[in-house]
Amino acid sequence: MSTITYGDFEKVEMRVGKVIRAEAFPKARKPAYKLWIDFGDEIGVKKSSAQITKLYQLEELVGKKVIAVTNFPPKQIADFKSEVLVLGVETEEGAVSLLQVDHDVPLGRRVF
Repeated sequence: MSTITYGDFEKVEMRVGKVIRAEAFPKARKPAYKLWIDFGDEIGVKKSSAQITKLYQLEELVGKKVIAVTNFPPKQIADFKSEVLVLGVETEEGAVSLLQVDHDVPLGRRVF
């Protein structure tokens, strides 16, 4: 594993957002959901394609606070433009578990 400087780390904007809408994404090559995530007044609502179908049902995602990288360029996935990268950890079974905050923090707050 290579090391980075703290300055490198500071370039990555990871922020807290709340899922406000979630839909199936049948056009994605790998099973995924379309998410709309509210990052507060400064950033607003951004979209993301997330391959989290093994551990999460659509109904349970709305209202969930997640961590996402907000300063990557948008990526076109089928007919959907993914604007942020929702962060998660791969389980031993290959599923993705979302990174989340366990206390109430303001939307858009930066992770450091």
